Amino acid sequence: MNSTQDLPAFVSSQAEEDIRPGRFHKRLLQTHDGLFRYIEYCLYLIAAVFPLYLQLYLSGHPFDSGCRFLCAITAFSVLLVYPKLGIGRKSLVGLAGLSRLSRAWALVVAIIISVAVFTSTLEALDPGILFGWLVSSLAAQILVSGFCFRLRLFLVNRSSKRTASVIIGSGSAVELLASKMVNNIWLDEKIVGICDLSGKFNNPELSDSVNLIANLKEIEKKIENREINRVYITLSLAKTPEIAQYYQALQHKQIDVIWVPDIYELDLLNHCVREIGGLPLITLNETPHYSGFKSFVKGMFDRVLAGLLIIALSPVLLVIAAAVKYTSSGAIIFKQQRDGWDGSKFNVYKFRSMYEHQENGFVQQATRGDSRITPIGNFLRKTSLDELPQLFNVLFGSMSLVGPRPHAISHNQYYSDKIRQYMARGRVKPGMTGLAQIRGFRGETANIEEMEARVKSDLEYINSWTPLLDLKILVMTPFTLLSKNAY
Repeated sequence: MNSTQDLPAFVSSQAEEDIRPGRFHKRLLQTHDGLFRYIEYCLYLIAAVFPLYLQLYLSGHPFDSGCRFLCAITAFSVLLVYPKLGIGRKSLVGLAGLSRLSRAWALVVAIIISVAVFTSTLEALDPGILFGWLVSSLAAQILVSGFCFRLRLFLVNRSSKRTASVIIGSGSAVELLASKMVNNIWLDEKIVGICDLSGKFNNPELSDSVNLIANLKEIEKKIENREINRVYITLSLAKTPEIAQYYQALQHKQIDVIWVPDIYELDLLNHCVREIGGLPLITLNETPHYSGFKSFVKGMFDRVLAGLLIIALSPVLLVIAAAVKYTSSGAIIFKQQRDGWDGSKFNVYKFRSMYEHQENGFVQQATRGDSRITPIGNFLRKTSLDELPQLFNVLFGSMSLVGPRPHAISHNQYYSDKIRQYMARGRVKPGMTGLAQIRGFRGETANIEEMEARVKSDLEYINSWTPLLDLKILVMTPFTLLSKNAY
């Protein structure tokens, strides 16, 4: 066998695949920053550093090695932080833009001060000069952001070289993509047409800005007339064969072809995009903070704060324990098995708030006037003081300070078949409090709609988790403890 024609079909096809240029070798996650964006970053660097030099010059302070070190740290921090927070990628006009820029600069200042204190760089610098630099630098950056916005707007309005693009697809993804791109001055392209395959596109705001294109033949004609430079294909995953057909029809044209997977028809949880060895990975469902640095931050925050609270509240814990012990017979601490993170089981701790009794399989939720609740237990449940022993759950790692509340196992079994994504609450550690609780979804759930509202808030927490959100929930929790649903 001296030619590929003599080889079995699967061997020949495999050989053809292996010689495709760039197959599995080209990095997928690439930046597409234009020249204007790099110029903007340079302007932010100047705005961050030059006010320090100006302050030193006006005060007669020498621009010594320590000041040069501060400038270097500032420049490095700006280049590290600003791209991560979208500075230079999003419009910074209005209060929202000012807030985003201020947060970015505050983070840079925190890095600068931390490094400077550690290296004793600030010892020779007058506090007035330091304060004047930090304030004037922020003011200069605000001016830079306004200037860049106006300049970008001017260039866009005068430019005739923006890439003309068309969107092919169906469903809500077409409208979503178009709305994000139309009149977006931060994109070096413009949407000139939408080919809605469903024929149901009806958005007056977008229809006034772009043309509706009937079919692929019309698109091909516009490509031949050099009216289109780029085509976006956005179809549901159920229409994968059609995606391939459209790509095959367009790949020989002198245009860019971009696939926008419509994954939003699925129930997503903390979704993201990554790559391994040139293979695209679209994460549809992932726990947000149990690997790498996020896990470290979450774990340290929980355990350190739980330990401090146990020490600070130890007199309260002892008083409650004595009250439970001497007002009714039974154990001080009530233990009940619950579903933990990713299906693991653990014993949740509470101060006993009920008389001793036997459950008949299904754990009945406490209701108003429940005869099972002791007098002291009624107070503990209304104020959520019965939950304080769960600080030890947090300290030992089975729970978190913030997360979805752990429901009884029988409740999980009951609701899992009735509420979509109900069990997805278990993708993070259960918490002592959560987003649902500060919104008032705590205590008894009298109907399926109330449980759905609680689950919706829990999933929102998982999708948007940050350490700052945890802190916000903890601060707001004391103001929601007297909810009418807690008994």
